[in-house]
Amino acid sequence: MSEESVTAVRDAMGGGPFAPGHLGELTQIVPFEMVDAALAETGTGEQRTRLLPSRVVVYLLLAAGLFSEIGLSQVWTRLCAGLPGPTAAPVPSALSAARARIGEAPLAALFDLLRGAQTGPSTRVGVFWRSRLIAALDGSILCCPDTPANLTTFAKGAGPRGTGYPMVRVLALIACGTRTVIDAVFGSDRIGELGYAETLAASTGPGMIVLADRNFDAQRWIHAVTATGAEVLVRVKNTRRPPICRALPDGSFISRVGTVEVRVITAAVTITTAESSRRETYRLITTVLDPEIPAIEIVELYHQRWEIETSFAEIKATGLGGRVLRSRTPTGVRQEIYALLITYQALRIAISDTTLDRPEIDPDRGSFTIARHAARDQLTAAAGVIAETTIDLVGTIGRRVLAALLPTRRTRTSPRVVKRAISKYAASTIHSRHHGPSRPATITIELQPTLTAATPP
Repeated sequence: MSEESVTAVRDAMGGGPFAPGHLGELTQIVPFEMVDAALAETGTGEQRTRLLPSRVVVYLLLAAGLFSEIGLSQVWTRLCAGLPGPTAAPVPSALSAARARIGEAPLAALFDLLRGAQTGPSTRVGVFWRSRLIAALDGSILCCPDTPANLTTFAKGAGPRGTGYPMVRVLALIACGTRTVIDAVFGSDRIGELGYAETLAASTGPGMIVLADRNFDAQRWIHAVTATGAEVLVRVKNTRRPPICRALPDGSFISRVGTVEVRVITAAVTITTAESSRRETYRLITTVLDPEIPAIEIVELYHQRWEIETSFAEIKATGLGGRVLRSRTPTGVRQEIYALLITYQALRIAISDTTLDRPEIDPDRGSFTIARHAARDQLTAAAGVIAETTIDLVGTIGRRVLAALLPTRRTRTSPRVVKRAISKYAASTIHSRHHGPSRPATITIELQPTLTAATPP
């Protein structure tokens, strides 16, 4: 950084103890004003200037989401590395005390300010389907340290293949095209996915179609989502035999889930590679009733649900590196997860912004890994913290993403296997099911007739 830009950064941050409070270029997405608003809303600011002001502690926690493989003291070193002159050197206990002082509330408020779908024009490739925002709902599990405190809130997995760590269930609603987080909720694994799902229904609405797997084949949840004006596309169990209220020419039919009118589509999906072929029957229900919309197009749309699986992989595998969370108390766990969600959202916004004026580029071609490494570099250098006079939506992170766009997604398949065994014993029992390479595939969809359903009594 030039001497002039260093001065601008220190002035904007307040200088002194506020100087380490930044997130590199991502500070433009999570600016000082937003963090200060979250602190003010939750009453977690300070009455006097401390060695570790609350704003700085929030940025430290967000930076820890980018550097999940190191401790907070080393994260602090990276926050200060690009700043000139002496900076505070708090001991680990001071950092822990600062975390405890602000708690989880400001992180929750900050996430609430930042969450939401990044969309752009309604014609944006891969983001909308027939003018409807494509969203997906699903859950995943994070593990936290095995401490007495964590065990009071989070349980270990039950059964012979249960985990050795307490588990946190995370449920998210994402915009499939940009993988930005519309909303998320998390808590004890003792509560199932449906127990959290209705909370997220409030974040759906008109102009949105929500995709979900068989775990969400539940009348109450479907009623909650459709009551907001959103539409649904849900896979249901093949054993479900919904009554036929009215047959449609393409082989689908109109039925009901409680008081909600739905269209039922049954299709056989065959995936063929050079070595093998497998066939599976999908039964879908949707509130998209227009018979002019081909049933086969709706079946193809359901494939977009896998974008949320990719989002969880980016958070857990790329972001966390498969590690457990670092926090040893339930409050710390919740604080850390909010920080992870915020940094993930900021990166996804940065990626989305790079293609905002490039409608021919599908946003999912932007590499999350490249964006994350670029953000880490900018943070360590304390670069791009303050926006220039001319707003640069792309920035350094975006330029690196655009320089290495992922290729257009190919149709490939790979067998679903256990990728990481819970124990050495389990590993020996699945030796024949190692994760192999993905292979080019051809997908064939055949609509099934309504005879598979039961007629009403």
